[in-house]
Amino acid sequence: MSGEFSLLDALPADWRTGLFLGRVQTSAGPSPILVSGGIAYDMSGVAPTLSQLVEKLPLSADAGVSLGALEALDLPLLSPVDLQCVKACGVTFALSAIERVIEERARGDASAAADIRGRLEERVGGSIRAVVPGSPEAAALKAALIEDGLWSQYLEVAIGPDAEVFTKAPVLATVGAGADIGIRSDSTWNNPEPEIVLIADAAGNAIGATLGNDVNLRDFEGRSALLLGKAKDNNASCSLGPLIRLFDGDFTIDDVRAAEVELTIDGPEGYRLEGTSSMNQISRDPLELVRQTLSEHQYPDGFALFLGTLFAPVQDRDDPGRGFTHKVGDVVAISTPRLGKLTNRVVTSKDAAPWTVGITALMTNLAQRGLLTTAPEAVSA
Repeated sequence: MSGEFSLLDALPADWRTGLFLGRVQTSAGPSPILVSGGIAYDMSGVAPTLSQLVEKLPLSADAGVSLGALEALDLPLLSPVDLQCVKACGVTFALSAIERVIEERARGDASAAADIRGRLEERVGGSIRAVVPGSPEAAALKAALIEDGLWSQYLEVAIGPDAEVFTKAPVLATVGAGADIGIRSDSTWNNPEPEIVLIADAAGNAIGATLGNDVNLRDFEGRSALLLGKAKDNNASCSLGPLIRLFDGDFTIDDVRAAEVELTIDGPEGYRLEGTSSMNQISRDPLELVRQTLSEHQYPDGFALFLGTLFAPVQDRDDPGRGFTHKVGDVVAISTPRLGKLTNRVVTSKDAAPWTVGITALMTNLAQRGLLTTAPEAVSA
């Protein structure tokens, strides 16, 4: 959808005063950029990859090469992460927990969802919203739900002590703002997941945030939780962008905690859906999710962490009772004022641009450009 994408429309309201990192496609290859004072700077001479650039924070724009005003940038934006692992947390909002239980009990059948939703909301809707995960109250609710025959593996990660953390996409497989986003061609019940994504450095420090679409296949995951990998990781099924906003004195983790994430879907047939995900309703604090991601693992190139979403579309699109599912040609826009707007058009994963630039291709390109140097202090025997 490159012809329809507007960079200026994608930028945050205060983009001229914030600090941002991103990646652009130059004629030589992908390059990390710093945006400071509304000016974009090519930072490939400072660090050849975005993951390495993060490790050099704080950055000086003087060390880069000016590309001019960001609003006039004529280089395509790429996904703002490269070598970082792409992780995601699921079922971090009460409403999404209920919807996952519905998927499970419906066995992926959208036509059965409405009746199950009504019965489940009546029994646990209010109580699950009020409980703190891992608390004695959560344990008591679990015992009551087990007794009522309503317990689910999704409720375990919603109110139990352990968050769900999974790998969403391989390194370098994400797409950026303006790119097509993929849905499996054999999925008949699916939806976008508008989320805020934290970016962490190699030490696990959250250094900034961006927007993401963690595409969800409700029919696949609903049939079996063991299909999570097939439901979540497909060609072009993960988008990030437009830029990473760095935390500073004016933009902090508290802005993430208070963010209102808006979503619109405009279908090719004139259909329109609007939704909101309020981060102040998240069940686990964003930094607690970072902590759990790091608890038994290391990420030497840093990681991106999807924080989950409150949004769960139940509005019927076609047949009554079947709820929402994507159609090819849907345009999905995810936005919040301080992070901008992430826009992608839906195609099937088979028809999306194939993923061809992996780690080998990137390293070859960087070597040919003379950007790879040996850093003895970074090499372990």
